[in-house]
Amino acid sequence: MAEVEPRRRIPLVPENLLKKRKAYQAIKATQAKQALLNKRKHQKGKQIQFKRLEAFVRDSWRKHRDDTRLRRMEQRPEQTPEQTAVPQEHKLAFVVRIVDIKGVSRRVKRVIELLRLRKSFTGTFVKLTPLSLKMLQIVEPYVAWGHPNLKSVRELILKRGQAKIQKKRMPLTDNKLIEEHLGSCGIICLEDLIHEIYSAGKHFKKVTNFLCPFHLSVARHASRNKVGFLKEMGKPGCRGEAINQLIRQLN
Repeated sequence: MAEVEPRRRIPLVPENLLKKRKAYQAIKATQAKQALLNKRKHQKGKQIQFKRLEAFVRDSWRKHRDDTRLRRMEQRPEQTPEQTAVPQEHKLAFVVRIVDIKGVSRRVKRVIELLRLRKSFTGTFVKLTPLSLKMLQIVEPYVAWGHPNLKSVRELILKRGQAKIQKKRMPLTDNKLIEEHLGSCGIICLEDLIHEIYSAGKHFKKVTNFLCPFHLSVARHASRNKVGFLKEMGKPGCRGEAINQLIRQLN
């Protein structure tokens, strides 16, 4: 018969030593976790620094591009008649801001504020004069503008027209409101207001100051596919009669 092997005796570990091992393992686990958190925090800090550097370079490039473009406009010896002369058949323009202006030069930002286009996809009516044409040339890379027809003017005012009264936006739902503030100009109803804007009459400035900038509607897929949406919007600049198509798209 085979000999029976003796049972192997497991050495006993003192309880205080087991507690020390357990505490040591807990300390090591905490240190490893903290090291991982520090590594992630360091990587996140690097990403934030890279994004800030990228934004700084982009803004500096935009400012440099604007300064160069404006300097060339001033130093240009001759300009084409289309840029200096106001077209006789068109007295009105509708301007929409379609490009972000972060990092642009101070002069461009000032003209944007004068046109009251502080937010993207807002639009205003502008009376075409030599001065306003020069302003549009300054902000041309950031806005789309053209000559709206009567139908576009009517649809914009009826659907998105709001008055600025005591620093509050109020919809144009009552002719009494118009008569109260513009009655001295002979404008007593919504149709008179539409006619004054489309004809760019002598009270055009007072009427446009009475109206708030038009906040246009943006497609739902714009936030998910910004590049594709901007391609649909088209390039900034003068579009002539094609601005009516853009108004239909955003109204």
